[in-house]
Amino acid sequence: MDKFIAIDVETANNERSSICAIGAVKVDGGVITDRRYTLVQPEPNWYSRFCTAVHGLTDDDTWNAPVFGKVWAEWQPWLKGYTLVAHNARFDAGCVRAACRVYGMDEPDEPFMCTLEAARKAVPRGMCPSKSLDMLCEFFGIPLKHHHNALDDAEACAKLGIILL
Repeated sequence: MDKFIAIDVETANNERSSICAIGAVKVDGGVITDRRYTLVQPEPNWYSRFCTAVHGLTDDDTWNAPVFGKVWAEWQPWLKGYTLVAHNARFDAGCVRAACRVYGMDEPDEPFMCTLEAARKAVPRGMCPSKSLDMLCEFFGIPLKHHHNALDDAEACAKLGIILL
């Protein structure tokens, strides 16, 4: 597949709708052509210690950020016509769909493609210690600057997608 958008979200708490950051990387012809990233005011708007420990974001980072509904509406023309891809798509797609429901928006029509599932099929057992994003990046020699930064993770996912999908 040579035309897709890799998406990664970070959440503020255990609610799938609590997206606090979203990154997206567009691939055309097997080449990365564009990137987007924004902080998002989560819904519900509170941070668990666990989530903050993972991505480092807090209330101070997103208090003045736009809500997901505004961001997703603005991104629609940019997303149109592209297959959405995520690493562990069950999580990211679930978050996007939950946030769409909170804001009364249409959920993405197509299922997300998943680089985790693709890696499980393509990379033989034992060759890579885990199929996590960071381990697969190390295995394939893909730089991953800041794991759990939504844009860096989306870019890593895009590069995995170019290889695996």
